[in-house]
Amino acid sequence: MIGNQQRSRRQTAIRLFAREFYESSLPDGGQGEYDPRYVVTKLGARVNRMYVCGVIERLERRDTERGPMFSGAVRDPTGLHLWSVGSFRPELHIEMEELVARFEGGDRFLMACVGKSNHYTTEDGGFRCRMQMEDYSIIDRDVYATWLIETADQTMRRIGALGMAQSAETTDANALRDAGVPSDLIDGLGLSLNHYGEWDAEGYKVGVLQALSAAEGRVVSFEEHEAESSADSSSDEKETKAEVELPETPTESKAPSTDGIEIETVVLEIITEHAGDEGIDYDSIMKHCAQRGFTDEDSIEDAVYALRDDKCEIMEPRFGWFKSL
Repeated sequence: MIGNQQRSRRQTAIRLFAREFYESSLPDGGQGEYDPRYVVTKLGARVNRMYVCGVIERLERRDTERGPMFSGAVRDPTGLHLWSVGSFRPELHIEMEELVARFEGGDRFLMACVGKSNHYTTEDGGFRCRMQMEDYSIIDRDVYATWLIETADQTMRRIGALGMAQSAETTDANALRDAGVPSDLIDGLGLSLNHYGEWDAEGYKVGVLQALSAAEGRVVSFEEHEAESSADSSSDEKETKAEVELPETPTESKAPSTDGIEIETVVLEIITEHAGDEGIDYDSIMKHCAQRGFTDEDSIEDAVYALRDDKCEIMEPRFGWFKSL
């Protein structure tokens, strides 16, 4: 119990795919110590707490002045959910240490994560979203499939409500209500339309189809994927598949250059060769680097941001997507 101080009611954890969350750029919420704070997505979800699932793709421990902290990412069909466990959550640290050991030993697993939405602004004005982990569980494929279906359903509900809101005469709450927008989405869609303007949700519909495809059992198993990636590592076909695939774990790779110059050259070549009209996403850059024998994620990440911030040879038109200048 926390004395007699008033706290806001605990917020419901919203199911949403990675793309909807990481494309958000609108914070909302009260200024009081216990007032809930939100990230408002383009589909009008006001996200305070979130429930996400996916296959583990990144996991590391870092020592800070305040103590150890952990950061990681799980992949769903639309991208990566980035999360962190701060030094102020010591009750999770022992388990996180064990997961880091498993991950560094080559183990890959599915995780369900619950936490609070968090955001920060970079020095160049960029808006970044991630989740502060509150709890997690290692799950099986049936649980993951259920989450995919439920999240697809909720995403389509928000897409439908967006269409109703876009047909309304104004973004006023009464106008949105008259247009048929569900009451729980009125506030969020009003904020969303005023901030993001008119846009097409077609990309989110594609994500829903990818999720349903995965839920139908078209995700390859860890063992099958490892064999498949070894046989077809030189092919780019897997990048165009609709279904979700598990992260590659190459067993052999040449050591990248220690001075970073060669890595930057390779990263720039990959972005120049493979970026489409919207650019190339960060995870595809990682995949191409792995195919060329570069598997040190920290070095690749440093190279990407050196090319963007220091050398100004690439740009980031939207979060996590890069194009050459």
